[in-house]
Amino acid sequence: MWLIDRHSDGLATARIPLPLPLRAAMMRWYSGEGSRPDEDAGITLVQQARIGAKWIACDCLGTDRPPPILTPAFLSEAETYYLRRLTSTKRPEHHVDCPFFRDQVTNRRTETRSAQTPADPPIGYFEVLRPAPEKLAQRPDGDASDDRTRSASVPRLARLLWRLLSNSGLNIAVPYHEEPPDRTIAAEFKALASASAGIEVAPGIELGRVLWTHGDALHSRRAYAGIRELSRRWPSGHAPQGFLTVFAKEFKGSTIFPAGSEPILVANRVQSPSVRANPVKGPYLVIVVMGEYPEAQGYAPLRAYAQPIFSGTRFMPVERDFERHVLRTILGSRHEFARCGVDIAFEKPVFDRLTPLGPCRPDFLIEARSRSTGEIRKLIVEAMGSASSDYLAQKAAGHRNLAQVAPVLLITPRDIADGRVGRLLSEALNCA
Repeated sequence: MWLIDRHSDGLATARIPLPLPLRAAMMRWYSGEGSRPDEDAGITLVQQARIGAKWIACDCLGTDRPPPILTPAFLSEAETYYLRRLTSTKRPEHHVDCPFFRDQVTNRRTETRSAQTPADPPIGYFEVLRPAPEKLAQRPDGDASDDRTRSASVPRLARLLWRLLSNSGLNIAVPYHEEPPDRTIAAEFKALASASAGIEVAPGIELGRVLWTHGDALHSRRAYAGIRELSRRWPSGHAPQGFLTVFAKEFKGSTIFPAGSEPILVANRVQSPSVRANPVKGPYLVIVVMGEYPEAQGYAPLRAYAQPIFSGTRFMPVERDFERHVLRTILGSRHEFARCGVDIAFEKPVFDRLTPLGPCRPDFLIEARSRSTGEIRKLIVEAMGSASSDYLAQKAAGHRNLAQVAPVLLITPRDIADGRVGRLLSEALNCA
C-alpha cells in the first residue's frame, strides 16, 4: 500500500510505500479485528494522511495496475477518523478477498426518529466530544448504531439540545392568560441560557461558560478564545468543547444559514429530523459543538443538529411539518377555552414517558383545568400527518402505550382543513 497525492490515480506520480507492519495493523483495524495499538496506528495514519493532503492506494490488484483508492475522512459525529472507499465506474474495485472491499463500519445516523425510537435524557455531563482516539469507528457507544444495519438512533447532540429545551420549559405552552403579551426571540434564547447554568460539560465547568447564542461569536472567534482560555483548566480525560445555539431558516448539507450572521460551515453534515424520507421545513433551532480540529489547526465547528421548531418566538420543537399545523391550532384554541372558563396548558414531550406497557412519547400532552370546579383533565393529541400504511401502523403500535397516560385524540389533515379541531378537543375534554 502507498500514500499518494490527492486527486492522482496512484500510478502517474510518486507514491510512498507503507511499512508492512503498519499496513497489517491498518487492515486489522479497518476490519474490526485489531488490537488497541492497531486501532491507534490506523487512526493516526488516516489523520496524518488527511492533514498531509494524501490518499491511500491499495495494492490488492498488484503493483502495475491502477490501484483502488481510499480517502482519509473525519467522522465528527463519532469523533474519529476513518477510511472512505472511492468507488465509481472509472475506478478499479478492490479484490473481493481484500478487507477494503467492504465499507468500514461507521456510526452514521441517517433515519429520522419515530415514536418507537428511544429518547431518554442524557445521563452525566453535557458532553459531546471525547478525546481522540478514545472513540473508534468500529466500536459504537450506547446511542450509536452500526452503519451496516442503518437502524434509527438518536444523536447525542440532539438529546442534549432536548435537555436544554426541557430544562428551559420552552417545550411547554402555558394557559392563555399567562402568556407573555409579546414573545421575542431574545427571550427564548435567554431561557435557553438560563437553563444551561446548572449543567456541567465537564467536572467543574458549567455549560453556561461555553455556550453562545449568536453566530457572530463564532465568526469573530470570540467563542474559540473562550474555549481556549478554559482549556487550560479543563479536567484531564475530557475534551475541551463549546456550544453555539442559533436560529436558522434553513441549512444545506454541512452549511447553516443563521439569522443575523454569516453562514456557518460545519465539518460534517448537519443532522436533523428533516431528511429525505421526512422533509421538515424551517425554522430550526440549531446547536453546534465546537472542538479541536486538526485540519483547522485549532478549534472549529465539528457537528450540528437542527431541530425544527414552531417559530422564532416560540422554540417549541416539532418532528414533522404537520405537527406545526396541529400546534398552531391548539395554541389558538386556548383563547376559546379560556372564554368558557377552562385553562389549557400543553407540552411537546421531548423524552419518553414510562407506562406499565413500556415507554411512549406523545406528540402533545394537554392539561385542561376548570376554573369553576378545579377539575383537571388530560388528553394526548397525536398528529396523524400521513395516510400511508407504514406510518399508520407505526403510530398505532404506540397508541396502546399512550392510552396508559391519557385518552388519545387523533388529528388528521382533514380535521385541520375542515376547522373542526376545536370541537374535537372540546368533546374529548368534556368541555363542549
